[in-house]
Amino acid sequence: MSARIGFLGLGNMGAPMAERLLEWPGGLTVCDMRPEAVEPFLAAGAEAVASAAELARQATVISITVVNDAQVREVITGPEGLLRTAAPGTVVAVHSTISDRTAEELGAVCGERGVELVDAPISGGAPGATRGALAVMVGGSVAAFEQVREPFGCFADLIVHAGPVGAGTRMKLARNLLHFVSFTAATEAQRLAEAAGLDLTALGKVVRHSDAVTGGPGAIMLRDTTAPIQDGDFWLPILRHVRDLGEKDLGLALELGERLGTTLPLAELALDRLGPGLGVGTGTSVSERQSS
Repeated sequence: MSARIGFLGLGNMGAPMAERLLEWPGGLTVCDMRPEAVEPFLAAGAEAVASAAELARQATVISITVVNDAQVREVITGPEGLLRTAAPGTVVAVHSTISDRTAEELGAVCGERGVELVDAPISGGAPGATRGALAVMVGGSVAAFEQVREPFGCFADLIVHAGPVGAGTRMKLARNLLHFVSFTAATEAQRLAEAAGLDLTALGKVVRHSDAVTGGPGAIMLRDTTAPIQDGDFWLPILRHVRDLGEKDLGLALELGERLGTTLPLAELALDRLGPGLGVGTGTSVSERQSS
């Protein structure tokens, strides 16, 4: 609790995260190139510095929220980067979503100086940061994870140790794959609804309401493996039921799309892959469709 926290990058995500650290007992030092971003933190009692190197002179746990791999490299290894002054034992946390290979490379460079790097991408957006309700996926050593867990708890209510450096980023990429494939599926659902003459905003309200109750796509992420489910397994009847409902509804949606002249390629793919993806194989409706 006595460690001073450094925070570099006070943008849409970084600012609300750093605000949650203003009451940190060890103190907060911030760094951003824009004076207008720093001003509210100075007014609230934080300290501010002009470079990453100055930040590392003060803080032993440093969070980074910048835009991309190049900026992360610059603030860590550049001429005025953290490694110019960071003392051994410093932990550098990269919250930006970067390449897992970049995380591994920077982890090795930091390790040569006795500095620990964790890749710690976040999920939950600015509203989650403001409420202290982010999820953080941490890749790094057990010792580094223990060092960051308490300060991260100021802006996150779920902190997962994903594995070694790079694992946090790989988990974030898997999570965002689901996110944006789901968005693409939502656009397909909107096209079907529009072709059917439905109110798209009303459909959106229904989706958000029901997903808040059921958990949305994450509701089926219950097992610790993607292998086929064996007879006698607790999940077999449950996920077979999910498959049967899904195949029925996807089949009906595809039939509607055909009548309306609206192609639904993601629905076709989902109908073929839902059962195998759940580990329970295809149901009779898909087998009959494939044989016809």
